[in-house]
Amino acid sequence: MNHYPRSVLSLIDSFAKLPGIGKKTAERLTLHVLRAPRKEAEQLARNILELKDKMRLCSCCFSLSEEDVCAICSHPSRSRQIICVVERPSDMAAIEKSGAYKGLYHILQGVLSPMDNMGPDDIRIHELLSRVASGGVTEVILATSTNVEGESTAHYISKKLKPFPIKVTRIASGVPIGGDLKYVDPVTLKRAMEARRDT
Repeated sequence: MNHYPRSVLSLIDSFAKLPGIGKKTAERLTLHVLRAPRKEAEQLARNILELKDKMRLCSCCFSLSEEDVCAICSHPSRSRQIICVVERPSDMAAIEKSGAYKGLYHILQGVLSPMDNMGPDDIRIHELLSRVASGGVTEVILATSTNVEGESTAHYISKKLKPFPIKVTRIASGVPIGGDLKYVDPVTLKRAMEARRDT
């Protein structure tokens, strides 16, 4: 790729740092930006900078938000008694697309993973326990992935929630073992939410 000018190589390198983007795809994206009208390239640059400037975590559920409290947490029709615990904002978005859930969320921002030095203090478990302790919650749905880390995280949270007088459920089968929620189709997610079980 040394036959490209430095500015082209720099953008290829930047795109290649994105997850799931290899050098060939990074090269295609760079050449697309180069061929695109200047306005389109400027809009892409503005969108990236605006995202970095405006995005924060919701102070309630830790989802992505441009406000202190996200649109779901502040929506008056959402049930305040049920909290669905997920790993990432993309998992919450997948459940929302299914249309099967009308409660609130709690985004852990990760899972327990000793191999990656991720313990209970590295994800938002304490904040979840505080939300439940403050009252009003009747059910917590554990919707972490069904891989080893997701299962161990769900088990840990379930044990921590035992002292509280609430129902703790786990999403039902239908979500494949080892699968990430963001890749599961909405119909499967809808069935999994509707057929959740006690932990």
